[in-house]
Amino acid sequence: MPKKGDRPGNRLMDRPEYRLKQQPLTCSADTSVFDAVLAMSEKNYGAVIVIDNLKKVIGVFTERDVMNKVVCKELDSRATPVKDIMTANPRVANETDDLIDWLRIMSNERFRRLPVVDENGHIKAVFTQSDFVSYTWPDLMYQMKSIATATVSKNWATFLIGGGVALYSLTMVAVVKMLN
Repeated sequence: MPKKGDRPGNRLMDRPEYRLKQQPLTCSADTSVFDAVLAMSEKNYGAVIVIDNLKKVIGVFTERDVMNKVVCKELDSRATPVKDIMTANPRVANETDDLIDWLRIMSNERFRRLPVVDENGHIKAVFTQSDFVSYTWPDLMYQMKSIATATVSKNWATFLIGGGVALYSLTMVAVVKMLN
């Protein structure tokens, strides 16, 4: 289980994008696959979070589930309840968990959607792998800047000589053009 985020800004709930996420689409386990897909289509969502009567997450139902478990098996979507198709007991994050821990877990365990719950276990958001890329992009850019800075400072003499040669060459080109 991931630890609670101890660095400010590293908790799932601290990210500015977290507050901007749309409310997750939810349904009960007895909802028909047809009705769940209809709701997903109307809202342009790729998944429905299945909740119990206490509003706790009990499953995730995705487009992939529809394709692999309903269409390919020629099931009747109006007669098939979501509970027969969903991924039951999915991994669920607390909104105070560390962002990087979950990025690692999702990558290692190969799942695409992560329900995020509050302290009462109620669904607050759904993170996707692509969300993590956008959330970690500034950190990756900072790391690249640090690597570039370390590379330049380590090879400062080479950059200084190269810059001097380039400046001298540009100056000579400008002088030759002015003389002609």
